[in-house]
Amino acid sequence: METIDYKLEAAKKAMTYVREGYTIGLGAGSTIAHLVKELAAVPALLKSISVATASFNTRLLLQEHGFTVRDVASLARLDIHFDGCDQFDRSLNALKSGGGVHTPEKLLAAMAQRFILIGDGAKYVEKLLPTVPVVIELIPDALSFVQQALLRLYPDARPQLRLSNKKDGAVITERGNLLIDIWFTAFPPVAEINPQLKAVPGILETSLFYHMAHEAIIAGKNGVTIVFPER
Repeated sequence: METIDYKLEAAKKAMTYVREGYTIGLGAGSTIAHLVKELAAVPALLKSISVATASFNTRLLLQEHGFTVRDVASLARLDIHFDGCDQFDRSLNALKSGGGVHTPEKLLAAMAQRFILIGDGAKYVEKLLPTVPVVIELIPDALSFVQQALLRLYPDARPQLRLSNKKDGAVITERGNLLIDIWFTAFPPVAEINPQLKAVPGILETSLFYHMAHEAIIAGKNGVTIVFPER
């Protein structure tokens, strides 16, 4: 019996949102890689659309297929942005914690007229679960100050400086900053997390995308479904 690649089916559904001449944003992951290949297979789209991404791997794939890749700094608006996540809830609040590039990813999401999550059904939950950390990006000078602030804000949480498993030392972002994974035993009210963290001097951004996504394309055993936020 033939197995269905639901991620490919989700990419094909995402294709239907893209029009000639669009400027689009793309995230990372296997579903996005499928989407790049599907877009490249339509000559009119390959020639006419411009693409921006915060992902190194996605940029390489786009260049390999001959797309016009725009520098994020040159853009203030996207027609549409597609991205995956680690977990998202029924309000389409999403945690994008794994890749460590959530600051430029959030910038692209905020630029988009439509921000669409693409994910598999296992990542879609009733309420966000603390099995995924909230990650903050911070300037190196603020490390000690931010660590103390986190202990005061969330005494039951475990903030951990993200260390590299490929070299000695901390993970350094593309802008020369640090990452701290905040492991909660239970999340505070989700609406309060970003305001609390971004009020701490030295913290640039968090991996919680709160009330940003307009819809989600979910792939799973029930096929591909479109979900809108319950807000």
